[in-house]
Amino acid sequence: MKHESDYLIIGAGMAGSAAAVALRKADANATITLLGNEAHPPYDRPPLSKALWKDGKEDDIWRAVKSEKTTLELGRTATAIDRVLHEVHDAAGDTWKYRKLLIASGGTPRRLPFGKDIIYFRTYDDYKKLKAAAQPGKHIVIIGGGFIGSEVAASVTAHGCKVTMLFPEDAICARAYPKDLAKSVTDYYREKGVDVRSGVTVTGINASGALELSDGGSLRADAVVAGLGITPNTELASDAGLIVNNGIGVDDHMRTSDPDIYAAGDVAAFPATALGRHIRVEHEDAALSMGEHAGRCMAGEDAPYNQLPFFYSDLFDLGYEAVGTLDARLETVEQWVTPYREGVVYYLEGGRVRGVLLWNTWDQVDAARALIAEPGPFDAAKVRGRLPVAA
Repeated sequence: MKHESDYLIIGAGMAGSAAAVALRKADANATITLLGNEAHPPYDRPPLSKALWKDGKEDDIWRAVKSEKTTLELGRTATAIDRVLHEVHDAAGDTWKYRKLLIASGGTPRRLPFGKDIIYFRTYDDYKKLKAAAQPGKHIVIIGGGFIGSEVAASVTAHGCKVTMLFPEDAICARAYPKDLAKSVTDYYREKGVDVRSGVTVTGINASGALELSDGGSLRADAVVAGLGITPNTELASDAGLIVNNGIGVDDHMRTSDPDIYAAGDVAAFPATALGRHIRVEHEDAALSMGEHAGRCMAGEDAPYNQLPFFYSDLFDLGYEAVGTLDARLETVEQWVTPYREGVVYYLEGGRVRGVLLWNTWDQVDAARALIAEPGPFDAAKVRGRLPVAA
C-alpha cells in the first residue's frame, strides 16, 4: 500500500513526538505521519528507571500527539529510504512518500552473546517486565555500572529487592565521575544494601540458569537487567548514502547531507559550538529540544539549534544535573560544600571547561552552559568557585 504525507517521521519516541508538535504549530494544515516500531504511542523514557518506581503514575508518561492531528502508525519498522523518489519502505511492504523526512530512530541496546531472558532496559515493555519480576525480596542482578545500571539498581533496591551490581570498572560511573566521587557513590550503594561487585563481569550462563562470573563464581537471580549503553540506529541513513559518523551527521538546523532529510535525538550527531565539535547525546533534554528544532526547521523556520543539552539522574537520595562532557580522563576540579554530597565538578581540557557536574546543586544549568561557552583559558584556580551563582 502507498501512503503520502507532507512530513514523515521515522521514530515515535520523544524526539519524534516533539517534532510532530512543533510541525503542527508551524504548519497548521500539513499532513504529519509518525512511524513507530513499538506497540505503544510516544512516551517519556526517564520515568521508566526513576519516577515510576517511586510515586510516579504511568498515565503521566504518555506524550500528546493525537491532539496535534498527527497520523500515528505503530508497529511499523522502516527498512529503506529512497532519496530520489522521496519514499520510505517498511517491513510490511508499504511505501510512505514524503516532502520532508525526519529520522528519529533512536538506538538499540548493546547485548551480550548469551541469555535470552536478560532485560535490556530501554522500553516501556522492559519496564513492565522488570516491574512484574521485581517483587520485594526478589534477587535482581544488574549488569553495568553506568547511567542506566546505577539508576535501575537504586530504584529496585528502594522497591524492596535484593540487588547485585556487576561491572568491569573499579567503581560505579567510574568513566564519568572523578575517582574519589565514584568510590564514594559505590560505598553509598553498599550502605544502601546493594551488593556491588566491581571488577566482576558475566561470562556466560550455565545449564542450570545461573550466571557464570569472571571471578570464578556463579550467581542466581529472579531477573537480570543489562544496562550496557546503546548503538544509534544509523543503518537506514548509511544505506541511503547519508553522512554517518557516530550518529547521523546534521547541521545546526538538524539537516543531514540531504536537504530534505533531518535527524534528531539519540541517533543524530550535531554541532556543539561551545565544545567545538559534533556530539551525540542520549538524554531527554537533547531528544525534546532537537526534535522541536527539527520540526520547526522542516516547516521552513530559521530555528538553528545552538543549545548544549543537559542531563540528570536520581540515585537514592543523591541527584545531579550535568552539562557537556563528563569524562573522568579529563582534568577534574572539585568544589564541595559537603564532600561527595553537595558541590560542583568542572571538567577541563586545553584550558577550556568541557563539562560541569552539578552534584545536588540545582538551578545552575544555564550558568554551566555559559561557563562552557567561555573561551578561557581556565585552570583549577580560575574555575573553582565560578558556580553556583546567585539566583
